[in-house]
Parts: sequence; structure tokens; C-alpha cells
Amino acid sequence: MNIKDLLVKDVMIMDLQATDKKGAIDEMVQKMYDGGRISDIDTYKNGILAREAQTSTGLGDGIAMPHAKNSAVKEATVLFAKSNSGVDYEALDGQPTYLFFMIAAPEGANDTHLQALAALSRLLIDPDFVAKLKETTTPEAVQNLFQSAEEAKEAEEKKEQQEQAAVNTQDSTRKFVVAVTACPTGIAHTYMAEDALKKKAKELGIDIKVETNGSEGIKNRLTAEDIARADGVIVAADKKVEMNRFDGKELVNRPVSDGIRKTEELIQLATSGTAPIFHSSESDNSEEDASADGSIGSRIYKDLMNGVSHMLPFVIGGGIAIALSFMIDQFIGVPQDQLSMLGNYNEAASWFNQIGSAAFGFMLPVLAGFIASSIADRPGLIVGFAAGALANTGGAGFLGALIGGFLAGYVIVFLKKLFKGLPKSLDGIKTILFYPVFGLLITGGLMLLVNVPMKVINDGLNNFLLGLDGTNAALLGALLGGMMAIDLGGPINKAAYVFGTASIAATVTEGGSIIMASVMAGGMVPPLAIFIATLLFKNKFTQDQKDAGLTNLVMGLSFVTEGAIPFAAADPLRTIPSFVVGSALAGGLVGGFGIRLLAPHGGIFVALLLSHPLLYLVFIALGAIVSAVILGIVKKPIAQ
Repeated sequence: MNIKDLLVKDVMIMDLQATDKKGAIDEMVQKMYDGGRISDIDTYKNGILAREAQTSTGLGDGIAMPHAKNSAVKEATVLFAKSNSGVDYEALDGQPTYLFFMIAAPEGANDTHLQALAALSRLLIDPDFVAKLKETTTPEAVQNLFQSAEEAKEAEEKKEQQEQAAVNTQDSTRKFVVAVTACPTGIAHTYMAEDALKKKAKELGIDIKVETNGSEGIKNRLTAEDIARADGVIVAADKKVEMNRFDGKELVNRPVSDGIRKTEELIQLATSGTAPIFHSSESDNSEEDASADGSIGSRIYKDLMNGVSHMLPFVIGGGIAIALSFMIDQFIGVPQDQLSMLGNYNEAASWFNQIGSAAFGFMLPVLAGFIASSIADRPGLIVGFAAGALANTGGAGFLGALIGGFLAGYVIVFLKKLFKGLPKSLDGIKTILFYPVFGLLITGGLMLLVNVPMKVINDGLNNFLLGLDGTNAALLGALLGGMMAIDLGGPINKAAYVFGTASIAATVTEGGSIIMASVMAGGMVPPLAIFIATLLFKNKFTQDQKDAGLTNLVMGLSFVTEGAIPFAAADPLRTIPSFVVGSALAGGLVGGFGIRLLAPHGGIFVALLLSHPLLYLVFIALGAIVSAVILGIVKKPIAQ
């Protein structure tokens, strides 16, 4: 199968009408469905949006390659679409996108399909080819252009293989770099980064060998000899690749998009002699290691978020089930002298409470376990789980589990160094015996000590949360609500959100957390403020921004704060302070009136789980209106 077979004429769009990213995706997915290439619009579209959530497939230079591989795809297809006026596709270079290649790969796509898709990606690196493509007016012209380019590319690849063989056999004095490219789906970006690196290295007079980790597996695998001979290593990847083999080498670790757009920077840094030295997990965990994989702060944040992201489904599922048990008892009725049994009084309520409590009980072990596994890989998981369980039974709570997760991870790192000198014949037994047994004993012993002060802190925090009301609740709610709007999904936002979810565990018997309610209110305000502002101040926003207003309404109601990011990025000095004022107001009012919530997510969809749902929505609306008015006043009209 070649590219021409994938570029089906019936699903080409030679004059795309959409003006923004959402509209473009909707138009192309609908064309795929109308052409009989996919069986279900929602399934395929969700795959496209999931990939876009990782990073925009708008590659820059006017090209976008949205892609998905799922069960809705009937047959491997590439939809070609051309926009004459350009689309705001949130491309990596911030420029309009004119050419689109929407790739649909079935779940069982064979190597032939994947190779054809990889070949398509490689062709788009050539600016001359792209320029000719922009001039095409018919589907037949598009197919013919690709067929000619593919034949020329095959001839060029044969020549490159011969040159590579010569490089591998000669004792060259030229610089030599090895690279690995990989993206989550392994269809497009992986191979575009490969070609971009090869092309730029050739221009710079540097020899290079690139390994691709794509959907068709690992191709052009780097050998031990390649790595030993290399002056530097480039890893341009958005997913995990085999790293230990690069121990002791100067290594540049970047996203796959940098492999496409910042090739010269990556190659120059890898050969400059100043790149960080990479140390594998089995080697010295030094400052140089941290710099090769990000700063120490960024690694701690990544480890923490790994635990939080795995914990949230347990908190959300368990919290909502427990909240439903309270609702059932309130609906059926509980005698005044049995109010302490609320959530457990009626049989139906008791069922929901048991189910929710079972899920909720895994919250702390999962948090600690996945923090530890992020630090020390699989050996850290069991030790981290045990640390979280000990924090739970010892009364150390969320903070104890947090410390236990990091403690477990670094204990395993210590053990890896300690057992590094053991005979190679014992490598297999280290993972299944030494790490879990010694890790469990050491971490468990330390946790028994840590639990003592942490229980005091946790009890004090819980008492504070349970007694929170009036002015104190209003001030704390305002602070946390404002934090949700400062960086819209960044570290400050996440810190407030994590504190909110942690407070649920302490207030579950009280019917929910005032803190969580304030946090969610603060997070809902920014996107809702954008929606209101685009309606009230039409001269302050572009047409694309006004079109995105409705999307922000949905995101705001769903508690997706990140919907406001494009607006904040375009004008941060005016937008973010406006958001903070409205979010702090909403959070403060919710806290001051003591509104409680057991669900850590859901927005309007969990409104019935609030202690005062109508009042809650009024406070959020008030915060959003205040933010919108401030933004409308301080923002300059588009004409200026």
C-alpha cells in the first residue's frame, strides 16, 4: 500500500470552511464519516481530541496532522483538507494552518499501513513539496503530487542508506550524534522528527543515526557501538523510551515537537560538549542526572502529579458514591435522634456508602504508591502502597501518605545503589525479593516514626477543617479560589486543587468539604467569565475568540479551568488579574456561607451533591460576571 491508496479522493476537502480548531476537527471528522471511513463519530473524535490534549498537532509552517488509532476506523485513511483563508489551529508556531492531514488508523493496522503513514509524514518536511501542495486545486492533483514525491523519496532513501553504511564503516573525524524520536501514537511526529534531524545534520556536516519508536515498533535501533561512538545523544520523545543505555553520555531530552521545529538547536547542543550528562536509574543520581531530565523541582512536581492523577479516580468515584448515600438518606428521611447515621441509615444509602468507602479507602495507598513508582519505577509501587496504608492506619492522613510516597521511592533508589555491586546472576532476584522485602522493612520502620508527628499535624488540620466557618472559611475560600485562577492548571492551581481533594477525607462524615467547594467554584469562574465577556464586550475580542466563548461556557460549567488559557496567554497582564478577582470572590462567598461538597470534580453535573446548590451557582455566576466586567473595562478594543 502506498500513500496514494490512503489519500482517498472522496474524503478530501479542497476548501475547508472552518475558521477555528474545533470547527476544523468537526468538519473533517464528519467528512470521514460521510465517506464511510469511520463507523462512529464520537469514538473517533474523542481519539483525535485526546491526542490534541497532549500537544497540538498543528506542527507549524501551515501544516496540521491530527490523528487517531481506534476501533471506530474501518480502513486506514488520510483525509486531506486545504483552507484558503487559514485556520487558527493553535499551531506550535502560533501561525494560521492551511494544510490538514487527518489520519485514521484502525486498531489492527498492519505494518504496511503504518509505513505508508510514516512516509506521508516524511514528505511534509520538504518546503518545496508543501508549496506545490498549497497550489493544488483538485483531488487528482493531490494524489499525483504525492505519487511523484514518494517515488523521488524512495530513490533518496536508498542513497542515504548507502551513505549511512559508509559512515558506519569509516573512521570519520566528523561529529556523530545518535537520536531517538517517539510520540504517543507513533504515526506522524515520530517520523517527521526523524527526517528533520537527518536533514539538518546533513546541512551542518554532522553524521547522525536516528532510532524511531513508532507504532510499527522500534526501527533503526541504536547499537551499543553507535552509542559508544556518539559525541552526544538527542531524545525527542513524548513517551517513555529506553534510557539506561545512554548512561554517561551527554544527552538532550526534549519533546518530539522540538525534534521537528528546533532541530539545529538540539544538534548544536548535543555536540557542544556542554549538554547534561545522563545517569541511569542504576547509576549515580546526581545533579547532572536531574538536569538531563529536568530540574529537581520539576521532577518532584512530576512525581507528585503521577500520584495525584492516579488517586483522583478513587476520590471522585468514592466521593460521589458517598455523597449519593447522604442524598438518599435526606430524600427518604432520617429521624432526628439518628442524624449521626446519615448516609448509613436506610439500606439503599448504606449500599452506596459501603461502595464509596471501599474506593475511598484506596486513596492514600494509591497516592503514595504511584509517587514511589514515578521515582523508582515498578519496585517502588509495593513499598509506596504500604507506606500509604501505614499513613492511613496511623492517622497521618494525606500529608503522611505524601511523605511516605517520596520516602518509599528514594528508599528503593538507595537500595538500587546498594545492590549495584551484586553478581549479575542475582539481577533477577533483586526485583522480586531484595527490593520489596528490604524496601518494605526500611520504609515501614521509617513510617512508624514519621506517623507520630504527622498524626499531630493531621489531627490539627482536620480539627481546623471541621471547625471552619464564618470569616476564616471565607478568607481561606477566597485564597484558594484565587489560586485556581493564577496559572489556570499550572502548579499553583494544582496545589489548591490537591489541598481541596485532601480536605474531603477529613470532612466525609460532615457531608463534604467547604474547601473543595471553594476550590471548584474558583476554578469554574475563568472560562465562564470569558463566555460572558465575549457577549458583553464584542469589540474587545476577535471573531475567533468570540466563537470560542461558547466552548468556554461548556468548559466552565464542567470545571475545566484550562479553557481560559488561550485568552490568558494572549493578554496575561489584563486577563489573569480579572480572573483572580472573580475567582477569589466566588471562593470567599462559598466559604463564608459554609457550602459543602464531597465530589472533587464535575462542575454543574454534581450540583445536587452540594449542600446549597442554587446558592452555589449564584456565587459562581457573580464571580464570573465581576471578572468579565473587569476584563471588559481594562482590555483594549481590537481596533486599537
